[in-house]
Amino acid sequence: MTRVKTGVVRRRRHKKRIAQTKGFRGLRSKIFTQANIAWMKAGLHAYVGRKKKKRDYRQLWIARISAALKLNGTLKYSRFIKALADNKISLNRKVLADLALNHPQAFDAVVNKVS
Repeated sequence: MTRVKTGVVRRRRHKKRIAQTKGFRGLRSKIFTQANIAWMKAGLHAYVGRKKKKRDYRQLWIARISAALKLNGTLKYSRFIKALADNKISLNRKVLADLALNHPQAFDAVVNKVS
């Protein structure tokens, strides 16, 4: 077999990874092996974070709806969601939280409709 020298290919790959880790602290942005490990771990954390963001937003929306219902003083959150389903009102939590925060009169109208 013929000899294959990887000088140019390897240098390009290393430079690309070093560029991707620009801004990381210390050797994690200077040395290829450290940069490669840091890049892979950052990618893993980013993947987990994308999943966690969905949970966090849903938790925030539920808290906002619950707080608005407490101010209204008529229903608890779980009974409100059940009443929405029973009355076939298909507003998701994101929309309900926005109504509760920015348009309280509209949210009160929805609450009065289901209770």
